[in-house]
Amino acid sequence: MSPVSSATAPRPGPERDPGSETGTDVETAPGAGAGPETEAGTESSADGTTPTAQPESALSLPLETVAAAAPGPAVAVVAVRAGESRLLCRGASAATRFELGSVTKTFTALLLAEAVARGEAGHDDPIADRLPAAAVPEGYGDRITLAHLASHTAGLPVLPPGLLLRAAPRFYTNPYEDFTPEHLLHALSQTRVRRPPGERVRYSNFGVGLLGRLLSDAAGAPYGEVLATRVLTPLGLTDSTCDPGLPQATGHWHGRPRPPWRIPGLPGAGALRSSARDLRRYLEVLLSPPPEAGEALRTALHDVTRPRATAPGGDRMCLAWKARTHTARDGGAFELLFHSGGTRGFTSFAGFCPAARTGLAAVTNSSPTLRGTFIRTAYRTLRDLSAEAPTR
Repeated sequence: MSPVSSATAPRPGPERDPGSETGTDVETAPGAGAGPETEAGTESSADGTTPTAQPESALSLPLETVAAAAPGPAVAVVAVRAGESRLLCRGASAATRFELGSVTKTFTALLLAEAVARGEAGHDDPIADRLPAAAVPEGYGDRITLAHLASHTAGLPVLPPGLLLRAAPRFYTNPYEDFTPEHLLHALSQTRVRRPPGERVRYSNFGVGLLGRLLSDAAGAPYGEVLATRVLTPLGLTDSTCDPGLPQATGHWHGRPRPPWRIPGLPGAGALRSSARDLRRYLEVLLSPPPEAGEALRTALHDVTRPRATAPGGDRMCLAWKARTHTARDGGAFELLFHSGGTRGFTSFAGFCPAARTGLAAVTNSSPTLRGTFIRTAYRTLRDLSAEAPTR
């Protein structure tokens, strides 16, 4: 979710979000850049010690294909299909944290859906009811709802007014660092929404960042704390955090180390860090919400996959996730839900196919390349894995 990235990647690859390249940070974590190189069919241990061999799998070659496209010195790829899961880590351990950039948005959407399932919020709640009157955007701003923010249909710009000017001194390291929560409300008051919300999809770091702010304000705690309490901990995502001070892999931009990414004013748009083993768990619960997650979170995991709007090119927008339809080998249709992300030092991808019960996530500690090769390769690999599986 860098200040200058674009919202959509050329087809047939996945969308490239402007939040898809957020900054980078990363202090060397245990096993980051020093962990054992693992091969397909091998999962590195959580502490970066001797990996444990697994039997050869049909998922092994696809993992190798994605890992080979990684621009960074460390890479982690995980795939799940019909109950089987495989994880490949090189230059990192299964517990090493990578910055997720805009993939954070899918967690913010889940936080909204969980609040709706609890009865604490409604998809159609106007944001004006949760803002100071002076902060409501001009024009059609009073018509914006929480679901509009999560589905990129609010009509807000990609970035808050004034952010690029503040980003200039740290543009190549931490462009969001000086944009604070106070700046967010001021920027909102300087915004004019020129079209009725819901009419079109317009990717917005600003919008999802605002959603995270509204949800955390309602809960009375910082975004990272609310996300951990409501989503991360109940789902067993023990490595995932928004704290830039915890150990993580070292990010790189054009081969140069980058400091940990800080995004205090818009954490819901791109502050999360996660590990390969947590991303595997995330895919598993998206494909099959577990009973132990509780009724509200189980409902939310289904809710985020429901299409809300149609994007240019025919793709559909769910809550944060974009959905695209393909044809399976058995002639049936299947839909992929996906999101890409990036920072100044990391690139990430996550996607899944409910019909084929497949999912794939990939992270590397280098900023997104101009061609987006790593993201495209991950998307195509997920598509091919899903096409081979029987649809239901």
